[in-house]
Amino acid sequence: MCGRLSGVCNSMAGLSYEIVLVNDGSTDGTWNRITELSKKHAEVTAVNLSRNYGHQLALSAGLSLCVGGRILIIDADLQDPPELLPEMMQIMDSGYDVVYGKRIKRQGETWLKKVAAKIFYRLLDFLSDIHIHNDTGDFRLINQKVLKALNSMPEANRFIRGMISWVGFRQAPIMYEREKRHSGETHYPFPKMLRLAIDAITGFSMKPLRTAFFFGLFSAFLGLIFLIYAFYTWITEKVVPGWTSIVSIILIMNSTQFILLGLMGEYIGRIFIESKRRPNYFIDEIIKGGEKITK
Repeated sequence: MCGRLSGVCNSMAGLSYEIVLVNDGSTDGTWNRITELSKKHAEVTAVNLSRNYGHQLALSAGLSLCVGGRILIIDADLQDPPELLPEMMQIMDSGYDVVYGKRIKRQGETWLKKVAAKIFYRLLDFLSDIHIHNDTGDFRLINQKVLKALNSMPEANRFIRGMISWVGFRQAPIMYEREKRHSGETHYPFPKMLRLAIDAITGFSMKPLRTAFFFGLFSAFLGLIFLIYAFYTWITEKVVPGWTSIVSIILIMNSTQFILLGLMGEYIGRIFIESKRRPNYFIDEIIKGGEKITK
């Protein structure tokens, strides 16, 4: 990965660039390989987090250390091609602050994941109070102005692509086909993807709470219809002992209450986490050019 990225950067900027590699608490020898790269290549900065914090916080840690005028955000699995950098730079030269990759095809992924991703992005765009671009990941080029705005946002439950959309500025897409994973296995199983989806929706929209209110009204209306029906059957003496409609009403009302409580609990939980004001991550080591530095 570093070889491909270095080749592209060399062709664009000579030796006037840096590559920030973040080790998110892995235990498979990744940190040793990153430090070796830093020793061999002065432009490589190796960052080791104190533990595994998750993809979005690891990305935030790397962005907090970037000093370049333009920053390319890219995962190490090479599904997003670094060879698009020259074209992205040209688009930014025309006056844009963000150039985001928009996937027109996703190779090496199951149909279920593709369908789930399609539903997620459209649901997120519908629920969000801002427009979050469909079929995009964190692969994008941003300038220093956007980086400063992004680093000034302190929230713990982070959804980087949504945060970049939220800050605004001039943004333009670049279409590309996402490649198969070149090495390793995904660290985004379904539970983590679901967690990211919840963070995305609750972090950028109040619509779920408003929807819950109207859903509660609808349930109350449905309960009223059952009540009228129950009164009608009592008047016409058609009541059957052990009437299952009573059970139906109880199930509808209880399930509605649990849904609403769970939804409100998600937002309250976010308030609790943010109120503690803990740092989002801790950096254990930073090595640049083979030498340990302090931040």
